[in-house]
Amino acid sequence: MQIDSSPSREIGVFDSGVGGFTVLRELRTLLPSARLRYLADTAYAPYGNRSPDEIRARSIAISEHLIERGAELIVVACNTATAHAIEALRERWPALPFVGTEPGIKPAVAATRNGRIGLLATPSTAASARLRALIERHIGDRQVVVQVVVQGCAGVVDRIEAGDLGSAELQALVDRYCEPLRAAGVDTALLGCTHYPFIEPLWQAALGPEVELLRIETAVARRALSLWTPTEGDIPALDIETSGDPVALQRWIGRVLGWQDTAVQAWQPQSKTASSC
Repeated sequence: MQIDSSPSREIGVFDSGVGGFTVLRELRTLLPSARLRYLADTAYAPYGNRSPDEIRARSIAISEHLIERGAELIVVACNTATAHAIEALRERWPALPFVGTEPGIKPAVAATRNGRIGLLATPSTAASARLRALIERHIGDRQVVVQVVVQGCAGVVDRIEAGDLGSAELQALVDRYCEPLRAAGVDTALLGCTHYPFIEPLWQAALGPEVELLRIETAVARRALSLWTPTEGDIPALDIETSGDPVALQRWIGRVLGWQDTAVQAWQPQSKTASSC
């Protein structure tokens, strides 16, 4: 796909790596006339292993770049970046709409039958104050007591980033992280990282067919749709950039997403904010 270097009105999307492609797929379906720019910060993936200060710095640097390229809406297609950076982004650019990605605690509370919910997330998201506040805000929506079992899943994102989607090692990680959810008897589980839907069959097999898995990327894309007004001047396009190896990401896109001949450009932050990372 040819990348046009001229700035134009567009939607910016970013993630620590490839996870946000699950959101991008939905955006391409819902907004076929929009110009989309996706930035994968693969040089710093996974964000789940980074400090909150690092995550905020990277998110600010990436958002600066997306705005310079013409973004009039930015989708933070990363649960961890949303948890640690979205308030800083909204404070820095109050006139620009930012769409975050958060575990769907509210729909999970509505869906559970026995009041026991599992949440699979990166270690950083699992430990975030924003997640704790989100859970506390919604678990009171039911007359019965609702328990949320939060499980940090170190190492899973790394293997997905590497394209390791079916190995015995990844299966062992998934089984280990699902064990506390099985022991708690959850009937509903949230995939609290945009990377995780790429291995949804592994999660489902480890939890069992009776557990309902909930995803968030469609709701995120629909929220973006509600904030975006198409115009006659829109030029449909898809630009992809990465802070890591463009060739490796291009191979990943072709192998996992089936988007052949999709060009990927290299990007490095110029912001002093990100240099401290």
